[in-house]
Amino acid sequence: MSIAPKALPASPFAIGAFRAFWTAKLASTLAQLMMVVVIGWQVYDIARQTMGIRDAALLLGLVGLAQFLPVVLLTLPVGWVADRFDRRQIARAAIALEILCAALLAWLAFDQRPSLPALFAVASTLGVARAFAAPALTALAPNLVPPALLPRAIAWNSMGWQVGAVMGPPLGGYLYAGAPAWPYLTALTLLGVALVALLRIPPVARPPRSAEPPLAQVRAGLAYVWANKIVLGAISLDLFAVILGGATALLPIYARDILMVGPEGLGHLRAAPSVGAALVAFILARGSLGGRVGVKLLAAVALFGGAITVFGLSESFFLSLAALGVAGAADMVSVYVRQSLIQIHTPDAMRGRVAAVSSLFIGASNELGELQSGLAAALIGPVAAAVAGGLGAVGVALAWSRLFPALRAADRLEDAAASVAAPPALDKRPKEAIP
Repeated sequence: MSIAPKALPASPFAIGAFRAFWTAKLASTLAQLMMVVVIGWQVYDIARQTMGIRDAALLLGLVGLAQFLPVVLLTLPVGWVADRFDRRQIARAAIALEILCAALLAWLAFDQRPSLPALFAVASTLGVARAFAAPALTALAPNLVPPALLPRAIAWNSMGWQVGAVMGPPLGGYLYAGAPAWPYLTALTLLGVALVALLRIPPVARPPRSAEPPLAQVRAGLAYVWANKIVLGAISLDLFAVILGGATALLPIYARDILMVGPEGLGHLRAAPSVGAALVAFILARGSLGGRVGVKLLAAVALFGGAITVFGLSESFFLSLAALGVAGAADMVSVYVRQSLIQIHTPDAMRGRVAAVSSLFIGASNELGELQSGLAAALIGPVAAAVAGGLGAVGVALAWSRLFPALRAADRLEDAAASVAAPPALDKRPKEAIP
């Protein structure tokens, strides 16, 4: 008598471990972006009073660099760690470090004029925490759902991040307007929720440990990324498009000196891309992007660059919000396709190392993009910097369509995911028995 196969869950949320993972991702994203937007405002506000607009803009870029340097220095070792040790424990330790940062920022906020060196030091420590959390969480997610649900799980993960990004910046701005310590105390609470949720994820079986030396394993991960042109093209496309087109570092300048909408308006500007992104993520989580995803990825990056160009030229608050919303919607399509292609085409035994490389590229695109924007704004002014960056992102999309034909030819994600072997089952051994 044959045994009927177990029915596939209709949604990733039918799986308890995924629900806990998603809760942790949402809560930690809310906390992180509240802290990031308030740190940026504090640095610009302090520097603006003593240095002028252009020098203050340069310091905004350096805040991004302070968060990015730990990612650069730690990328290779943390990727190996994520493939060698329990990914849940790595993520838990990273969130615990962010809790310490939130507590320090709250303490500093009780001083009405915290020092710039102290803010930069905490920003760098947050970068260390993110360097460990990103590859661990990225590599853990595919272990929690069946392969057929992976594209939908990625869409839900992205939507959770975008919901946090929609709510976090304006919430941080409004709380900061009430009292400087409030956003950091709220972030401290949310990070506590994230840590509790991560503690509820049961053990998962890890891939067999390689007998190769650590450096050889690191080189193998880099060689895999270089050899797989779909993975390399998807990662590098985001790197160069956002380095050129990222206007995040310029938002405090636009909020204070161009649109003149204050810290509350800054929160709305920071959240506007995520409003568009969250709407698109909700659609993708409930449906499918269909075929020719490679072409759609490249078109989305070009649309992102065009929207940033409109934002750079705008002197209307509402037009700026709309342009940033379109940019966020286009970026969500890019994120969804990129993350799906990378996770589908990467073996589980290499997911930590590949995720670390991807995190480095994403971190480079965000933080170096902020540095580039700050430097460009200091040299040619914020409007010219934003417009030139948007046009540059359009050029990157056109160039990558030629340089990476395999990426352009990528088709349906569901077909690719169906060909992937099932992830390891949840490990039922007692925790003390897991090496």
